[in-house]
Amino acid sequence: MKRILRLFLILVLLVVLAAGGLIAWLSVTEYKPEPIEDLALLSSSETMLPPDSSLQLISWNIGYGGLGKNADFFMDGGQNVRSSGPNAVGEYLNGIKAFLRQYPDALMLLQEVDLDSTRSYGIDQVAYLSGEGLPMARVHALNYSTPFVPYPLPPIGKVSSGLYTLSPYKIDLAQRHALPCPFSWPVSTANLKRCLLVSYLPIEGSDRQLVLVNLHLEAYDDGEGKIAQTKQLRDFILSEYEKGNYVIAGGDFNQAFPGSLDVFTNTHPEVWSPGILEQDLLPQGWQLAFDLNTPSCRLLNQPYNPEDTVNTQLYVIDGFLLSPNVELEQVETVDLGFADADHNPVRLQVRLAG
Repeated sequence: MKRILRLFLILVLLVVLAAGGLIAWLSVTEYKPEPIEDLALLSSSETMLPPDSSLQLISWNIGYGGLGKNADFFMDGGQNVRSSGPNAVGEYLNGIKAFLRQYPDALMLLQEVDLDSTRSYGIDQVAYLSGEGLPMARVHALNYSTPFVPYPLPPIGKVSSGLYTLSPYKIDLAQRHALPCPFSWPVSTANLKRCLLVSYLPIEGSDRQLVLVNLHLEAYDDGEGKIAQTKQLRDFILSEYEKGNYVIAGGDFNQAFPGSLDVFTNTHPEVWSPGILEQDLLPQGWQLAFDLNTPSCRLLNQPYNPEDTVNTQLYVIDGFLLSPNVELEQVETVDLGFADADHNPVRLQVRLAG
């Protein structure tokens, strides 16, 4: 009996030491970006943005090429940690790239683009989503960088991922602006470090700039993180507009746009509930640009099955914020049937006016 007890105590001690060692390693290697960091352009364009321009933009959370029609995800009430294999990721990325190539002159704001992650089988998606048929100027900002995410079982593993902006026009400066992190130690060591990817585009013959903000706000927090991050986003874009610049902020807000819950009722709040974007988020003259005709995101509780109306949950959480000197011409969510990602792309047409 004593021998069994001794073996049990040794086993418990080994587990405690292993857990302590893992936490210590993750603490030492934790990604700790500065509040504001200048980013190097991966490639550039010398084409200047013409004044009084009509511009097309695409915002799309591509789900690291692993969350297409056949995928579910454990954080959304599903079963899986990652896609079924590298062939599935390759298939989804092929579909994503084919769609983006239809818009070679668009400004593109992409979220969840992996560099080297276990969940997407080490595929460098930044390199993959570049080249012929895609905009020339490119910049990537990390918002998730950890050598190992130890949960669930099997664990997520290594993650290197972030925001990716592509532009057919010249980018003078690109910066990473850190957002508040709602998670405390030790959870923070292997969690996302959200940010804004800010690109400054010069306008030909003008001292104004187009300030382009790529964003992906908190998803699985208690709500306070999204509120704090949205406040910082608001303060930043207002400050840039006050300088006389044009401002377009777009991406995955993880918050329901006004009126969207009336169209796509959340029947699974026990699994996941988005925050709420209020109509009066910004002063008079600013616009929220979104489309209520087509959902921009689905719940990953199961593979996509639009005929299963009971278990298929849809949202409108992707869109844009426009400063008063940016004139909205058209906004639409492109219905791709969630074939290659758990989000549909949102296409925006605007004119820089005033």
